Amino acid sequence: QVHLVESGGGLVHPGGSLTLSCAASASGFSIYVMGWYRQAPGKQRELVATITSDGITNPADSVKGRFAISRDNAEDTVSLQIDSLKREDTAVYYCYARVKNYYNHIESDSWGQGTQVTVSS
Repeated sequence: QVHLVESGGGLVHPGGSLTLSCAASASGFSIYVMGWYRQAPGKQRELVATITSDGITNPADSVKGRFAISRDNAEDTVSLQIDSLKREDTAVYYCYARVKNYYNHIESDSWGQGTQVTVSS
């Protein structure tokens, strides 16, 4: 079983910065893609950014230039540096991983519990 644990959310003023971190516990699995999604109140969950094990990133257009995703393959962690925060960035941010079971080779998606980011003055 895969467990993802996020940390780093909180209340930030507009224009501020924040770093979100996610640690994966994935014994028996290989992790292909890690990343972040977010869900604002009353809206669907949406992609923020993902990163492959090779370091290829896929950020959403809405966060390009403001958010930076990074990954430590050895530690199975992924981080999201968020700069120039806007009120519309307020959401629950979920860590995501696409994994493959070593034994049966079945791929699946895993999600963290989410961490709240609130941008407000």
